[in-house]
Amino acid sequence: MSVTDRIIVGDSLEILPTLPAHSVDLVFADPPYNLQLRQDLWRPNMTLVDAVNDEWDQFDSFRAYDEFTRAWLRAVRTVMKPTATLWVSGTYHNIFRVGQALQDLGFWLLNTVTWFKPNAMPNFRGKRFKNDVEFVIWAKHSPDSRYTFNHQTMKQFNNGKQLGCTWAINVCGGAERLRDVEGRKLHPTQKPEALLERIILASSKPGYLVLDPFVGTGTTAAVARRLHRHWIGIDQEPAYVEAARARVAAVEPLPPDDPLLKLPVRRKRVRVPFKTLLEWGYLRPGQKLYLDRSDQIAVILENGQLRANGVTGSIHQVGAKLTDTPTCNGWQRWYFVDESTGQYEVLDVLRQKLRQTLKEQE
Repeated sequence: MSVTDRIIVGDSLEILPTLPAHSVDLVFADPPYNLQLRQDLWRPNMTLVDAVNDEWDQFDSFRAYDEFTRAWLRAVRTVMKPTATLWVSGTYHNIFRVGQALQDLGFWLLNTVTWFKPNAMPNFRGKRFKNDVEFVIWAKHSPDSRYTFNHQTMKQFNNGKQLGCTWAINVCGGAERLRDVEGRKLHPTQKPEALLERIILASSKPGYLVLDPFVGTGTTAAVARRLHRHWIGIDQEPAYVEAARARVAAVEPLPPDDPLLKLPVRRKRVRVPFKTLLEWGYLRPGQKLYLDRSDQIAVILENGQLRANGVTGSIHQVGAKLTDTPTCNGWQRWYFVDESTGQYEVLDVLRQKLRQTLKEQE
């Protein structure tokens, strides 16, 4: 069975084995949480909270939930490419059990993202902290497998800096929230598109195939289509599938030149071995270097190595030996005296100057 860009109605445990093995590049799964709600929840104005009490989220025991979790994870792992990654969302009710199952089945955990919800519903009874976070585990196929991570792309979500594992994203609402004819939430745990946008941009490229085995109202498929990815969605609830198909059909893919679709090209820096500084006249044999501007002095040899206290080797090897540490970044630890100013300067200053000179000559 070959299906792409489709949402299938049916049980994931029955549908997944019919998909081609090793065909999926990315999986996002928002499985039942097994919330174990024991009674209705009412707001202070005596209106009933629209909580998750659907039959698909109910299990007879933790053992039954664990068996279900392992079954769908095994099926998903079979259709994943060895280079694929899996994201699984959950709350404190289930995420720890999912994490253990992932590790037991051979997945390798990469990160756990904490999704912070600034507009989360308060705890009306005041007996617990406000439940304003969910968790999303990110895992790769196996410990030694390679995987896609668009590190540079994700910096746009943190003012150009490396993105961390706490993401502040509002709960789905407004026009994005799908509702039935009576105005009620069509799906109780519909995920915001902003969350899926980050996940898909982080771990896939245009043209990749994204799978969601519990697609619900189609957030994953809708975002995948907008970002020029292929998708497969599965859900056993016909009402969800109908709404998801209509939702995805209405999505306009981004223009091909949209910045979100462009993977930043990281320019490879020019490699500058220490000996090259001598060849270009930035340093000379016999010149002294000072470890951390201290009285530990090394002399530069003609072959580009250092000699200090009877130790000979690279700037890194000699530095590590003198500091009695396993490694040493010699570019940051060794200093020379600038003869024009008489001031200590770290070696990396010379490396950056020569790197810029070489770049200009390309």
